[in-house]
Amino acid sequence: MTTLQSAKGARPEGATTDEEAAIAVQKMFDEIAPQYDRANHILSMGMDRVWWNSTARFFDATLKQSQAHVLDLCCGTADMTAALLSRRPANAESILAVDFSHEMIERGRIKMQGKPVQFIEADALNLPIENASLDLVVSAFGFRNLADYNAGLREIRRVLKPGGRIGILDFSMPPAPLKQMYRLYFRHVLPRIGGMISGSQDSYAYLPASVERFPTPKDFLRMMEAASFNATRWQPYLFGIAGLWSATAL
Repeated sequence: MTTLQSAKGARPEGATTDEEAAIAVQKMFDEIAPQYDRANHILSMGMDRVWWNSTARFFDATLKQSQAHVLDLCCGTADMTAALLSRRPANAESILAVDFSHEMIERGRIKMQGKPVQFIEADALNLPIENASLDLVVSAFGFRNLADYNAGLREIRRVLKPGGRIGILDFSMPPAPLKQMYRLYFRHVLPRIGGMISGSQDSYAYLPASVERFPTPKDFLRMMEAASFNATRWQPYLFGIAGLWSATAL
């Protein structure tokens, strides 16, 4: 079982330090960027779109405030950004979208061209954003890839205003008996299909390992509380295959 002590952050195969892990993850996402969207839609059987939209709806009260400052962290190709933007008023502040993969964010720029989105190529653990300046930070299927989860939560807390909201949408290991079936699919089926689509089987072998390494829902809620968040909550999606962790900044 994943514990708070063992799950410091992502560790792709061969990486032994935070710096090596970050470089490996960045290189991996640059490599799979051309087929990333197609692979995600196929491997999730279209559920990724449902989860993005469900997450955006959850934060509707904040998103409907035209002056709210919103960040999509680890934005990838900006699908979560698009879901958030769809719930914003016409005169709302631009959404910030941050990722450290150049190839991913460039595809996001093309997808969101002409829309009120400001893209920033930056490390999620060292954001070029002022303290206490944001009302909402959402990260969809990206936080799990950070080299240090606790540092990531602290950085999000730094840029959020007191009372600001955080949402982390990501995969999780469901309870038994679904857990065994899920692990079988993740370890043996997903890497083959993902590898065929993207041309990088190693990248999709990393995915199940990263999910198993990620803290359990209860452990991650405790980590959020330790990073000065309260009103913590986990909302499971599809029997716990994925879920939304949410909280409020103290």
